[in-house]
Order: sequence, then structure tokens, then C-alpha cells
Amino acid sequence: MKLHLSPTAGINLFTAYGEGFVAVNHEKHTKNMIVMPESMIPDWTNADPASLSGDDMQVLLQLGVPIVLLGTGNRLRFPAAECLRPFMPAGIGLEVMDIQAACRTYNILAAEGRKVAAALIFDR
Repeated sequence: MKLHLSPTAGINLFTAYGEGFVAVNHEKHTKNMIVMPESMIPDWTNADPASLSGDDMQVLLQLGVPIVLLGTGNRLRFPAAECLRPFMPAGIGLEVMDIQAACRTYNILAAEGRKVAAALIFDR
């Protein structure tokens, strides 16, 4: 699916998504990654939602953003509770959703100038 966006110069936005991929600024990506308005972290982790570790989540906690959208593939799958627990005391909102919803939500928040990160886990 292509996403129709109003031009927002200088920030990373999702321009398409489909089975096993997303496009950021028209560049296709197929591996787990983190997208923020000003930067990207390719190859964030090799984990799937069930095998996310504390180290994987620590990367998200250190991004310096108040909102993290965790896209868990083509369907919603929650990581283990111990992976989610550190976000509330740190004052970081963690929202778990499928990749498509994470892309759409990220684009809205980033276009509003909000500090947000989309951490995406692709189905294998």
C-alpha cells in the first residue's frame, strides 16, 4: 500500500508498506529497524516479538523519544511483560501494534513535529 503524504521536508516518513517490507522516503527496507524523524537504525535486532530481549528493549529506552511504536509484523503480538515493564518508569509511552498501524501512526506524529520512533519487526 502506498501512503499519501503532504510534503514534510527533511524528515523520515513511510511512503509505502506491503508483505515483508516498508519504504522510508521511497527506499525499501525488509529487516528489523528503527525509524525516527531525523535518523534510522537499520538491523536493530534479529529477534521476533516472542524473543525480544532486555538488550533489544534497552536500545529503545535510550533513543531519547517519549513515544515508541513497536510494530510486530503483520499482526499484533506482545513481547514478554518483562520487556515492556521498564518503559513506564522511564516516562516513555510504548505502543504495540502491527507494522501497518505503526507506519500510519508514526507518519501522523512525525508530521506534527513530535519526537517518535517506530521500531519494526518483520515477519520471517
